[in-house]
Amino acid sequence: MKILSLPNAWTLVALGLVVSAYSHSSVPEWTELNRQSDLLYQQGQYTLAMDKAKQALQIAEQSLGLDHTDVASSLNRLALLYSAQGRYSQAEPLYKRALLIDEKALGPEHLDIASVLNNLAQLYHAQELYELAEPLHKRALAILERTFGKDHPNVAISLNNLALIYHAQKKYSLAEPLYKRVLALSQKTLGSEHPTVALGLNNLAGLYRDQARYPNAEPLFRRALTISEKAFGLDHPNVAICLENLAQLYRDIGYANKALPLERRAAEIRSLKR
Repeated sequence: MKILSLPNAWTLVALGLVVSAYSHSSVPEWTELNRQSDLLYQQGQYTLAMDKAKQALQIAEQSLGLDHTDVASSLNRLALLYSAQGRYSQAEPLYKRALLIDEKALGPEHLDIASVLNNLAQLYHAQELYELAEPLHKRALAILERTFGKDHPNVAISLNNLALIYHAQKKYSLAEPLYKRVLALSQKTLGSEHPTVALGLNNLAGLYRDQARYPNAEPLFRRALTISEKAFGLDHPNVAICLENLAQLYRDIGYANKALPLERRAAEIRSLKR
């Protein structure tokens, strides 16, 4: 199953929990570059987003010093962009450097640390290093629950990522209640059309599909697709993911005629230059 990513500002409740708010920075140019990078990332324009993120990192290092928390924030953002392109060997040391800076400056329980922990865990997940990812997700979840309480949208995102670890290991009985909690919490706090709801729908549907519970999965995949199209536009990579997941379900149950147009549309989206 392919998973969704989401916009990366705290106010939009990122899947990546990418960065903490940066409006407090004393370097306006750094703040503006980050804003531009985030916008480009939300649009799926990863190359342009990376250029802005690299500029922001350079400015933070030159203006504030190598151990400043704004440098950690820039490292975290840049690492996420590398990860989004599958460039994990370049992303991992940036995440680790960001984590060291934040732990030293802020202490082990600060909210910014949950962001880096989550993103590093996702990097390990992408490489199927589940034994490395799981404890990082659990630590991030604990920080978020202490900071926000158990019913906050950011907690839902962290729960989702832990559920994905269980799902990937076919620990379905552990994953399903977490997915359901994510979906219920997201709908309650963000509304039924929020992108985070699409994430919850997509992942719960994927769990059902992997258990051959196809009648349960199909309507969830369809609703996730509709929400993603409205939230991101018709040509966003997240829409391609939803199309591919629904197409795979149809392949699984022998409906190739339904799968093929979805696959073609997804391929067209994938072919677009970002």
